[in-house]
Amino acid sequence: MVDVRKEALEMSERLGGKIEVVPKVAITNMQELSVAYTPGVAAVSSAIAENKEDVYRYTSKRNLVAVVTDGSAVLGLGNIGPEAAIPVMEGKAALFKAFADVDAVPISLATQDVEEIISHVKAIAPSFGGINLEDISAPRCFEIERRLKEELDIPVFHDDQHGTAIVVLAALYNALKVAGKEIDQVKVVVNGGGAAGTAITDKLLAAGVKNVLVCDIDGVISSDDPNLADRHKDLAARTNPNKEQGTLEDAVNGADVFIGVSAPGVLKKEWIGTMNDKAIVFAMANPTPEIMPDEALEGGAFIVATGRSDFPNQINNVLAFPGIFRGALDARASDITDEMQLAAAKGIASVIPEEELSTTNIIADAFNPKVAEVVADSVKNASKE
Repeated sequence: MVDVRKEALEMSERLGGKIEVVPKVAITNMQELSVAYTPGVAAVSSAIAENKEDVYRYTSKRNLVAVVTDGSAVLGLGNIGPEAAIPVMEGKAALFKAFADVDAVPISLATQDVEEIISHVKAIAPSFGGINLEDISAPRCFEIERRLKEELDIPVFHDDQHGTAIVVLAALYNALKVAGKEIDQVKVVVNGGGAAGTAITDKLLAAGVKNVLVCDIDGVISSDDPNLADRHKDLAARTNPNKEQGTLEDAVNGADVFIGVSAPGVLKKEWIGTMNDKAIVFAMANPTPEIMPDEALEGGAFIVATGRSDFPNQINNVLAFPGIFRGALDARASDITDEMQLAAAKGIASVIPEEELSTTNIIADAFNPKVAEVVADSVKNASKE
């Protein structure tokens, strides 16, 4: 078996990272130099000075995204700092190019102050057609995204929240079809009240789920809990309509769907037996899920998905973010709205024909060539509505 960690280190050392800047034009003689740079470039700059919107006509801005982090919540590694976050941001930039032909630049900021991050991103925004926020810890990520969406005229998207949530929703659409259940009739338990869990909950509610319970380390989040943390008050106001309380074990009793974005091993096999018939389990903690798929199936789960590539039904946000930005950039959208995100989820779900859906085939493979195009078209069309 290939040692992926060793290979990644060797590759990164050999190549000096995963991305490079390559000019689109040849510069091999004085004529080409004069057109690409001075004096020819003055004509392009003058045109943009007269009409700022021409920056999209004449520059890379129309296809360029900044992948911005502060290094505070990198993968499962935690607050490892901006330098250590660069390999992940480079990887993200490489995925943008490989899956949707979007050019992306990794930017690691040496600050974790909310106001400084907002200020820095606003200052560099003129160079970019979109901003992808990445690996910024909760709850600061909520405020940073909200403010930047309000204050910039280009799309701002926090992929750790919305990318994961969109793919989860796409997988759920298809899982419910296979299970023969309606989205407005199911009880869903989301384990994890951070950035991803909150975004998933928002998407579920927007898609028509009526009964969502969110659990964190202290149990079910309920609006009538006297010890409710401030960061969970808004979430509690929009979920748990029956004011259930208790542990995760209590929450999954009678549930149709479990969605985990939390910690390894927290869902016990015997608890799945208390869920409703044809239980759906999305255990997405990485690299070790909330419950291993074989255990979940032994416990009675009907459909199991994880974030891993070595099991069926991988929930992978690479299915979402490249196509979403491709569509947003092509549409010259100023925002990636909830409607565009729901359209992206439906687009991802539609890639698998209904006759091919099964318990082990509810979500497209990351390398399915249709995905980015379908998502981009879905987002672009939704932006016009």
